[in-house]
Amino acid sequence: MQLNEDKLNQFMGKVLGEMGAAMNAALVIVGEQLGLYKAMASSGPMTPAALAEKTHTDARYVREWLCAQAAGGFVEYDAGAGTFTLPDEQAFALAVEDSPAYIPGAFQIISSVVKDTPKLVEAFRTGDGVGWDEHDASLFEGTERFFRPNYAAHLVGEWLPALEGIEAKLRAGARVADVGCGHGASTVLMAEAFPRSTFVGFDYHGPSIGTARRAATRRKLANASFQVATAKDFHGEPYDLVACFDCLHDMGDPAGAAAHVKEMLKPDGSWMIVEPFANDQVENNLNPVGRVFYCASTMICTPASRAQEVGACLGAQAGEARTRAVVAEAGFRTFRRATETPFNVVYEARA
Repeated sequence: MQLNEDKLNQFMGKVLGEMGAAMNAALVIVGEQLGLYKAMASSGPMTPAALAEKTHTDARYVREWLCAQAAGGFVEYDAGAGTFTLPDEQAFALAVEDSPAYIPGAFQIISSVVKDTPKLVEAFRTGDGVGWDEHDASLFEGTERFFRPNYAAHLVGEWLPALEGIEAKLRAGARVADVGCGHGASTVLMAEAFPRSTFVGFDYHGPSIGTARRAATRRKLANASFQVATAKDFHGEPYDLVACFDCLHDMGDPAGAAAHVKEMLKPDGSWMIVEPFANDQVENNLNPVGRVFYCASTMICTPASRAQEVGACLGAQAGEARTRAVVAEAGFRTFRRATETPFNVVYEARA
């Protein structure tokens, strides 16, 4: 090897930052579950003892946690006063659950990936899949908590209105299938916004459907129900809208799922496909957002697809061209990019 010492030092500095970030993932979960961030929100400067008293935790542990948070820029430290402050911007992301930036769910996903690493190591050796249902349970809750703020911020106000004629149908009373609904966050949001319409959430993971049913019951939603079914065998009367939120790329046979969606739509129905934001070329996805999605795709999405009957493995960075090809193979007559955010692309396909 012929080493450039400056480049080596730069890389080791990057690795050092990665190590701190990786360790902090666990600390974020600790802070969220113990209510430390919420206790600091809008409370001004606090000593470790004051935060511990407020949260009924141990002051020595809290002090060490706060120092780590300050080193990472999550909180601010006043050396003269010996106090720590959670700025409003960080509080908006870490302590306000109905904030569109609420992020602790992402760290639950990270924790599940770490726990499941041995399964993925073996999958790399064999080429076998690791099904969604085979992951640690924190993945299921973390995924819902990570995606829900984004859906709450954009789904009803931006994404649905971007589809041709759908908002009017929903206000008048439409039938909607939410395929791959998980814990039902997207289904519940739509059902609350459009009480005259009927929504059915489908997912092959039984425990997630149970959680979704309980969520709908808590909100007293008579127009939302949930059933265990895959994307290729969900049924019901023809639908005005079928939606797939961040899940088409996880499917083993996305083309088969697309064909079934077409069969289940009314002649003038629409299919809304929400996918992680991605460009078609790898080099155009080599950025912070693309990195997160490629990592998730390696550990969650690709193994999930491999675990199914075909294992097409689109991956979380499939891009528009590959998504368009799947839709075209199913026989949809139109496909377009309806809208987008920095994290998602919303496509509309019409039968």
